[in-house]
Amino acid sequence: MASFHTSQHYEPWNKGKLIGQKAPLKLKDIWAIRIRLQLGHKIRDLALFNLAIDSKLRACDLVRLRVSDVFHGGQMASRAMVMQQKTGRPVQFEITQSTRETVQAWITFAGLKAPDFIFTSRASCSPHLSTRQYARIVHRWVEEAGLESGAYGTHTMRRTKASLIYRRTRNLRAVQLLLGHTKLESTVRYLGIEVDDALEIAEQMDV
Repeated sequence: MASFHTSQHYEPWNKGKLIGQKAPLKLKDIWAIRIRLQLGHKIRDLALFNLAIDSKLRACDLVRLRVSDVFHGGQMASRAMVMQQKTGRPVQFEITQSTRETVQAWITFAGLKAPDFIFTSRASCSPHLSTRQYARIVHRWVEEAGLESGAYGTHTMRRTKASLIYRRTRNLRAVQLLLGHTKLESTVRYLGIEVDDALEIAEQMDV
């Protein structure tokens, strides 16, 4: 049988692309983005950024947050609980003082009421920010902070505080609860901590 040769050259689909899990932000990156949003008087974006970092929610859950989820008895709550769309299980998260202030400022500025979505969409087809719109906003944040846009995404926002907590405490069970994972193995994979820990050990070994 005659062999058939073609001169057509195929490039791998991932050539030049950053693949795998999106990197969490470092503390200096968090502040670089936060300060830019503050100086630009981006009230909504600052509230969205801070709440995304604190809540550690998936994008689909973050964009569906309502005022009533975080605002109780005429004031911002220090803790909140929502049902996760993916697992159908509840997850709790903390809302730090600075985040409460920025979210409160946005709610007041936008004139939002208890049943309203916190992050409304400007598109008539959706009552709240879509995950695609949120992804575009995240990419804009990281680009304006001088970071490589392709290395970060909406999962960056979910992973950032969880990664910082793990590095500081090494308490994997606590991070599992905060992320709402049902299995500890999922948290290990999600944070990529086995690789990170192995590299840290290797860096400390002089040969």
